[in-house]
Amino acid sequence: MSDSADSHVKTLNFNVGVLGHVDSGKTSLARALSSTASTAAFDKNPQSRERGITLDLGFSSFTVDLPDHLRDSGGQKRYDSLQFTLVDCPGHASLIRTIIGGAQIIDLMMLVVDVVKGVQTQTAECLLIGELTCPCMVVVLNKTDLLPPNKRQSAIEKMTKRLHKTLENTRFKDCPVIAVAAKPGGPEAPDTEEPQGVPELIELLKKQTYLPKRDPGGDLLIAVDHCFSIRGQGTVMTGTVLQGSLAINDTVEIPALKVTKKIKSVQMFRKPVSSAMQGDRVGVCVTQFDPKLLERGVVCTPGSLRTLYAAVISARKISYFKGSLATRAKFHITMGHETVMAKVTFFGLPPAGASENMSDTRPPPCSLETPFNFDREYFYQDEYLTSSGSDPEQWALLEFDRPVTCPSLCLVIGSKLDTDIHANACRLAFHGHLLHGFEDKGYAETSLPRLHIYKLKHKEGQVERHISHGLRTAGSNVQERERVGEKKEEELVVTDDYSVIGRNLFKKETNLQLFVGLKVTLSTGESGVIEGGFGQSGKFKIRVPEGLCLETRNLLTSTSKKKGKGGSKGGPANEEEPKHDSQPVSIQLSFKRYIFDPHKKMIQH
Repeated sequence: MSDSADSHVKTLNFNVGVLGHVDSGKTSLARALSSTASTAAFDKNPQSRERGITLDLGFSSFTVDLPDHLRDSGGQKRYDSLQFTLVDCPGHASLIRTIIGGAQIIDLMMLVVDVVKGVQTQTAECLLIGELTCPCMVVVLNKTDLLPPNKRQSAIEKMTKRLHKTLENTRFKDCPVIAVAAKPGGPEAPDTEEPQGVPELIELLKKQTYLPKRDPGGDLLIAVDHCFSIRGQGTVMTGTVLQGSLAINDTVEIPALKVTKKIKSVQMFRKPVSSAMQGDRVGVCVTQFDPKLLERGVVCTPGSLRTLYAAVISARKISYFKGSLATRAKFHITMGHETVMAKVTFFGLPPAGASENMSDTRPPPCSLETPFNFDREYFYQDEYLTSSGSDPEQWALLEFDRPVTCPSLCLVIGSKLDTDIHANACRLAFHGHLLHGFEDKGYAETSLPRLHIYKLKHKEGQVERHISHGLRTAGSNVQERERVGEKKEEELVVTDDYSVIGRNLFKKETNLQLFVGLKVTLSTGESGVIEGGFGQSGKFKIRVPEGLCLETRNLLTSTSKKKGKGGSKGGPANEEEPKHDSQPVSIQLSFKRYIFDPHKKMIQH
């Protein structure tokens, strides 16, 4: 709502997004509906004019009498008229990021469908974006003039039925469908051809309007979609007020450029106004600013927006996306009016049994709607997990290729925009909301260690031999031991049933000192502790505090005898047994490691 400078007429602004597949006739429909074109409207881009498709968000408007249901629900804010602002979003495949930017500022979605071609790839993508951003929708079947007159009505009814079937499992179930011909004869037809069905569409739009929540409080945030200069006056930034309010002489910040400017004047569709608030389309004039520096972006209250190098978001996969969501993969991330590449790490709550034999001090599970909590522990995932029912709660760490400036708790959409534009596949991959942002460029060292995401590690090796049987070549009585000398005596210090030698758990180059003190479990049931390395080949000693059971001792004795046959006559058995000898007793080592712990500590119960 805004008061005109020369009258007290109060106009309610209602933003309608015009979305659909490329060449479905969105711009023609907006032109047919509109009475006043804004600076960005109707394909201002030269490339767009040449190709006949919209390459940027276009804005236009028309004003009608306020419907009775809004007049009655206006409360103290008595409006006199209703202004529809049409946001013409591009359908061209490579510009889906622009649609996402436009969809976040609309109150109602008008999905334009070519009645001849039906739902196409980008139609479905626009529908998905609408589900994430818009409370209600109207479907417009355009180009009805291309249908044979004798089959027109039946074709419209058939397509309407098909669309209702498509929408039955979405939030737009039972939404109205209307047929029009915005530009009879096509783009090249003379303008003398009157659009068909447009007056009925306007009446339908009026019925679908509601009183949007408009809050003038809070910090100012404007989504700027166009910037140009006016000689002798200054630079005008046009956009939609997403939150807060503004007035002449207010100071605003352009956070992407780190500059502040004072508002010289404000207009709404070429009508001067003294102020504007959330939901309004405005043109804001500032001085001494080069318009080439800001084609699209955000303008805000100074200091209210943060520039992020990484972020934690809630994550939900979009069901129509057929690819996998793999950790460490890169996605196009759209936040606010910016789209940037980011590396993604998915994580969730530990699965049942994941923390068995380990300490677990996690607080009870929380929902995605609650603030992100650094005090809880999370489980590292190689990819996003799906299930036949509803997906489990999951989050994602986004690490941006370049800093992103965005409002808190904003919508986040992850896409694969580099997918072949001719492929009949949805490129929107996942969505969520910003939960926490990292503003420090060195966040990997300063902040990520606070994020307790852990991996469970499992290693398996084999018991090579029971030590009391492994070094018997020096003799079995004291006199024989005395004859072998001091060196052999040192090797025979441990000759009890409380120690074994293990192998194949570590590589030769592994620093075994890092694993000293970790608990292991034998396949025969005993628990032991790694005491240290044994030789230079990656073997290690395990101390079994409770001792080996009789069955295990017999098993290892039998195994050692088999290996002993490889020794020369009267000589020692080979310590390096043939690799094809399988060991009946395995060693299990389990621990968890926090992926952002700079010390790479291994943690057990």
